[in-house]
Amino acid sequence: MGYDFKSVEKKWQDKWEETGVFHAVDFSDKPKFYGLVEFPYPSGAGMHVGHIKAYSGLEVISRKRRMQGYNVLFPIGFDAYGLPTENYAIKTGIHPRKVTDMNIERFSSQLKKVGFSFDWTRVIDTTQEGYYKWTQWIFLKMFEHGLAFRDKTLVNYCPSCKVVLSNEDSQGGKCDICHSDIVQKSKDVWYLRITKYADKLLEGLDEVDYLPNIKLQQRNWIGKSTGAFVDFDVKGSDNEKLKIYTTRPDTLFGVTFMVMAPEHPMIDKYADRIANMDEITGYRKECAKKTEFERTQLVKEKTGVKIDGLSGINPVNGKEIPIYISDYVMMGYGTGAIMAVPAHDTRDYEFAKVFGLPIIEVVKGGDVTKEAFTDCATGIMTNSGFLDGLTVEEAKVKIKEWLTENGKGTPKVNYKLRDWVFSRQRYWGEPIPIVHCDKCGYVALPESELPLTLPDVESYMPTDNGESPLSTLDSFINTTCPHCGGPAKRETDTMPQWAGSSWYFLRYCDPHNKNELASKEALDYWMPVDWYNGGMEHTTLHLLYSRFWHKFLYDIGVTTTKEPYMKRTSHGMILGEDGQKMSKSRGNVINPDDVVKEYGADTLRLYEMFIGDFEKTAPWSPSSIKGCKRFLDRVWALQDCLVEGDEFREPLIASFHKTIKKVSEDIENLKFNTAIAAMMGLINEIYAQGSINHAELKTLLMLLNPFAPHITEEMWQAIGCEGRVYQQT
Repeated sequence: MGYDFKSVEKKWQDKWEETGVFHAVDFSDKPKFYGLVEFPYPSGAGMHVGHIKAYSGLEVISRKRRMQGYNVLFPIGFDAYGLPTENYAIKTGIHPRKVTDMNIERFSSQLKKVGFSFDWTRVIDTTQEGYYKWTQWIFLKMFEHGLAFRDKTLVNYCPSCKVVLSNEDSQGGKCDICHSDIVQKSKDVWYLRITKYADKLLEGLDEVDYLPNIKLQQRNWIGKSTGAFVDFDVKGSDNEKLKIYTTRPDTLFGVTFMVMAPEHPMIDKYADRIANMDEITGYRKECAKKTEFERTQLVKEKTGVKIDGLSGINPVNGKEIPIYISDYVMMGYGTGAIMAVPAHDTRDYEFAKVFGLPIIEVVKGGDVTKEAFTDCATGIMTNSGFLDGLTVEEAKVKIKEWLTENGKGTPKVNYKLRDWVFSRQRYWGEPIPIVHCDKCGYVALPESELPLTLPDVESYMPTDNGESPLSTLDSFINTTCPHCGGPAKRETDTMPQWAGSSWYFLRYCDPHNKNELASKEALDYWMPVDWYNGGMEHTTLHLLYSRFWHKFLYDIGVTTTKEPYMKRTSHGMILGEDGQKMSKSRGNVINPDDVVKEYGADTLRLYEMFIGDFEKTAPWSPSSIKGCKRFLDRVWALQDCLVEGDEFREPLIASFHKTIKKVSEDIENLKFNTAIAAMMGLINEIYAQGSINHAELKTLLMLLNPFAPHITEEMWQAIGCEGRVYQQT
């Protein structure tokens, strides 16, 4: 009889659910394994096959670990706050709560149909009060320790959607949602002081097993550099100093001009002395239309305006140099002004060429008449007064000493990492549990009042003035100050989507705890996460943010491990048949439900592992999926040539041992495609032999089980083996 996957898969999925076989056991005597996948954002479109690949890697590892005798925690949940749900709610008029519940239900049923061995008793949803109570609690602890603060910043604002957008949502100066031009707007927002943890985040990378490119991304994002602050006198001002930060103070003799951010406050301070203020104002307006991403791109035309009325004095040689404003300098980076050494910096070189400025070589080695010589981390100094003839390293030491002795600057370690903007002017997010009192300033809600629940509103449309929809709700806003009892106003911004995903892995350890985010005992037992797999797009921000939260919780004694994840790997995307990224608008999305219906869950699982290298991108191919279905049909048909025997036979014995070794090692190295290929090769040999005995088939079913659990359990039972495959060692 042919293999009827429909009835078989449903049967085993029901059995697994009824008996709770994949539930993790707290405090078991077995060694523990905590495997984590990035929890999905439950969108209205449902899952596509890319999600399935994302979870398949650790699904195979987790099933293998259970067979190796581990107590496995392999949980799933939903990261459900954020803009997509809110925009969908605005479009359809269905409340975001309802939209979220529908989407979660759909995602859950899709995941169950594929037969993932998740522990469904530990599901979390970041929008549930019992969960976000603790997100708010962590925020309050950060506030208490001086890590949450309010400050002014320039934000990307879409006047049409009436919303503040991240740089990622407003690339090219256009709003992602409605394609209107965005403008820069000054706004008071909440920040988290992640910069205080820069060194700890760098040091922690030495303790973990992450792919080298993931560690590099983390290091580059933090961007630690050693250099100096240097003070340039400003001619035309009242003894004003223009402070810059440089990692290359040794090149000061090569400075031929300076550049300020167009928003620099010194411009307004001396507006009456600047002869070309109209031209500067016009340029500022142009800059306000651009996002930070556009402004800081390397490859773009250099534009700027010379300030007529202010000029700099180079501290090392007393030379007067012009000051320009240009959009490639940002107020948020460093001091909002730079010294330009065009001979040794490509960006400065291009700017100097456009504006006809001098280019002075100070490190020997290139030909600066043709291009900037940037390979100058080593070399000998030239045209540099008292530094001439020194190596770059010697010159760095000497110039820092000279700057300090002469009161012209100070050595400084700096970071590219900036504090994290932590508020959104939208409805669908965690309310920030802070009130503002005219007398006491910003005051935290007492812990006993958590969770501060998101009120039900008539309209979650963004407001005309760029404030959150909560700002229109008097019943929510007006409250009393927990400190002095006087009248106070609630914070109306909500937290960003990143908040709930910065600590979710801790909640899985103890998801139903009402008294703390997780008990000390549960965290001690389960943490750290042994293996975390996710997309490459989350290896900078999400990884950095969650490591920061975890390290803070470690510092205040909540967690007992310094790092949350011991190992981090990544998977490649699955593209549409057209080789493009899957998206609803392109119409190239493959729904896993359709594949399961036509070929079965085991075939889908097998194909997604066989499609190519796990960490590489691969297009969907309907013809290859048929090959995986044929392979499973051949496995099923082995029952027809089954013979007695409880030991491997010659000539198959060597092939079996080779396959066992290969599959075992390949799973650990995420080389699923070659593991499956090895089993396909073994099947060919078995068919060439003409029969398979009991011992051989049992071994084959155990090897194949993590990849194709339904068919292997069914055959295991059919040939009269004891217990279940997942219980075998």
